[in-house]
Amino acid sequence: MSARRSSLVVFFFLSLATLVCLGGLVGGFVLVGIPPYAARTFGPPAEHLDITQQIRLSIQILWQSDDLTRPMDPNGTQRTFVIELGENIPTIATRLQSEGFIRNASAFSAYLRYSGLDVTLQAGEYLLSPGMTATEIAQHLQDPTPTHVEFNILKGWRAEEIAASLPTSGFQITPDEFLDALEAPPSGYEILASIPPGSSLEGFLFPASYRLPRMIRPDQLVSAFVDNFVQNVNAEMVNAFGSQGLNVFQAVILASIVERESVLVEEMPLIASVFLNRHAIGMKLDADSTVQYALEYDEIGNTWWTNPLTSQHLQVDSPYNTYLYPGLPPGPIANPGIEALLSIAYPADSTYFYFRAACDNSGSHLFAETFEEHLQNACP
Repeated sequence: MSARRSSLVVFFFLSLATLVCLGGLVGGFVLVGIPPYAARTFGPPAEHLDITQQIRLSIQILWQSDDLTRPMDPNGTQRTFVIELGENIPTIATRLQSEGFIRNASAFSAYLRYSGLDVTLQAGEYLLSPGMTATEIAQHLQDPTPTHVEFNILKGWRAEEIAASLPTSGFQITPDEFLDALEAPPSGYEILASIPPGSSLEGFLFPASYRLPRMIRPDQLVSAFVDNFVQNVNAEMVNAFGSQGLNVFQAVILASIVERESVLVEEMPLIASVFLNRHAIGMKLDADSTVQYALEYDEIGNTWWTNPLTSQHLQVDSPYNTYLYPGLPPGPIANPGIEALLSIAYPADSTYFYFRAACDNSGSHLFAETFEEHLQNACP
């Protein structure tokens, strides 16, 4: 081989090596520059990622940026999505794609790993929309605040007790907003027609367990309770109230008294018969619970139901004091459960006009036809 040809070969390989080195340097600079570029669009990468992981994930999310930044359906409506405890990222991403929330499960998983949100994703129930981008959904899945609230109304609670439980319920409704909503009965309910103008919905807030949207409005909350009342008090019961000479409002008043006066459910029809017998002959109802309602909140006992009552309490001048005023009180004193309502619709057939607590602390009562018998039933 001639010296000239040898020199050309050496020059060629040196040039090639130089180009390779330069390409590697340029390629290296390009690769190192990719994460900052991704950070401008998707935020900084998670601190625990090494440079190789940052580059690889940055390339993927930039390549699939359209799948991450464009919503599936800008006009999509919100739906519930539940992440189960222990569910892994690929499964969650696949379900999100199959349920139409995101475009690309692989891109979504890569973004979670890139941003570090994969390690902070929490199980829970979420309200998501196809109108959200994949990155917005990823951020949203960090807050497991339930979209719905479990709320209980106990049998015999008055409206103020329901209102007092709202601040810790999860609803964004204040006690005053709720009580104000009770003064405007919802329209369209034939069963509420007997409620006198100016009366609240006390008594028609059906005791039960409810699962309702966290962001429900006060009027919607009240309607949910009334809806449940309407579903439980059917036409047959309304007719049964009528056979007792009562409209629905009057029946609810008496049922609320039975609810507060009873301890044992099985005694409710008998206690109902006592109040119905008194009402039928125009006798005062003489119900302690109506006095308790009239007294309102007891600051000393920290309760809405003052107990025990004194002779002074029984003299409180209120139309709800059935020791002073004959007939029914102006409205229900609590929200009765279905058993109390049924006891007014289908009371026991009795001739009793009196009852008092038995002396054995069992919660049962002793019943009497005459006041003399009633006195004899007093505890020794």
